[in-house]
Amino acid sequence: MATRRGFIGSASGISTAALLGYSASPSAADSPLTDTASTTAVSVTQQQAKDSIFAVNAGMRSNYATLKAELVKHLSPVIVVQNDAKGGRFTLVTANGQESVNPVAETFELAKSIAHVPLGCFSVIASYLADKIPNLPNADRIDPHDLLLVAFNDDRSTAWIEPLQAYAATLTTARKNLPAAGLPAALTTSCGHILDAALEFINTSVQAKVFDMKSFEDFSGSVYPDIRVNMEHAAQAQIKGVQDIMKTWRAKVGEAAWADLYCVVLSQWTTSVLNQNTIIIKDCMNAAKVATHLIDLPGLETPKDPIFTALDNLARIVQDNIAAEMVFPKDTKVADALKGKEDLLSDEILIQLGGGGAATTQSAPTYNTLSEGMCPVRK
Repeated sequence: MATRRGFIGSASGISTAALLGYSASPSAADSPLTDTASTTAVSVTQQQAKDSIFAVNAGMRSNYATLKAELVKHLSPVIVVQNDAKGGRFTLVTANGQESVNPVAETFELAKSIAHVPLGCFSVIASYLADKIPNLPNADRIDPHDLLLVAFNDDRSTAWIEPLQAYAATLTTARKNLPAAGLPAALTTSCGHILDAALEFINTSVQAKVFDMKSFEDFSGSVYPDIRVNMEHAAQAQIKGVQDIMKTWRAKVGEAAWADLYCVVLSQWTTSVLNQNTIIIKDCMNAAKVATHLIDLPGLETPKDPIFTALDNLARIVQDNIAAEMVFPKDTKVADALKGKEDLLSDEILIQLGGGGAATTQSAPTYNTLSEGMCPVRK
């Protein structure tokens, strides 16, 4: 996973330098200093001089990567959370190994599955929308350029009919089998309403061979109360599942180790602020350390090796925490930048651009959006 410092984390000392195109340890023949026999200055080209300077950073990156790779082996205890359709896969990492579990009950996924029906319909028809915004209550909130980008197909085309009918077949099967799913009564009712309304919208649109934003919003708006019911059941299932596994693992590792627990939550950028698992986990950790030990790592896609990605980034954070105080012992503001999410040059760039960098630097590093207090969401 790329980060703000963008170093080469997997390269060895020699391979890092080779990859960058210069040697981390210049030979005596390449040295710009002196001739060992006559102590006379040896002539070097400008590029050789630059390469010798580049090699200094290559050596730093190599040493940094070596320290990080070794530190990964000593991280404990750590909980890594992979957000997924099931409410999250949780992995506990300790000195004794790893264990993973999906702690959230199926109600979470079932409730969200039906709540996603309007989005499923939209995904089929969106590219065939007319690129003119009709008179809608929320018309001023729709960016005309964004609509033009999404509505890239001819709005006179009927190519949407077949895929929408295929989705309707899936919805019909789910509606028929819904009573046998064993869901709570209120959830069964809300799911039925959503499925019925979606099938009515699809059938009407297919018969007329036309739809528009108004007809779709009439449908989606009509089922919003039912979607809220589904969201309530999904949230209840997730809170209970996460809190239960956190209690179980707390007892397993012991209070002393739990006080220093790191939690790394891997999420997509679109859900990285007020991430659902981060909100729940926050209250299960040591309150004195949650600001720096609960870490959100947003990305574009799920990494191939989520656990390694989490631990690799955590090792970088941990070693930067120590390096910051020792490398910048005389400037705590710059040290905080190294410890946090700021680039070390950001303050200087803001100053030079007239942004008054000193006023923008935080006094202490935080790694998530919830560290300053309770959840900001209120009913």
